[in-house]
Amino acid sequence: MNKQENNPLHGITIEKAVTRLVEHYGWQGLAQRININCFKSDPSIKSSLKFLRKTPWARDKVDRLYVSTFSKQSPWDNSK
Repeated sequence: MNKQENNPLHGITIEKAVTRLVEHYGWQGLAQRININCFKSDPSIKSSLKFLRKTPWARDKVDRLYVSTFSKQSPWDNSK
């Protein structure tokens, strides 16, 4: 079995990543960091997931923002 100990996205679905990023930045903040229409124009989790599942470059941007935002944070640190 392939272990993914060093993969910060292991076990994180795109839905979980988008939801957590929206909770952290809000839709407007997310749109400022990743310039795609699904975060700007009438944003929703459902429409964003539909777009991100079909668009690998956009999914990559979300994955990279998720890692840069949350990978340095301790999973037990709820102070933010």
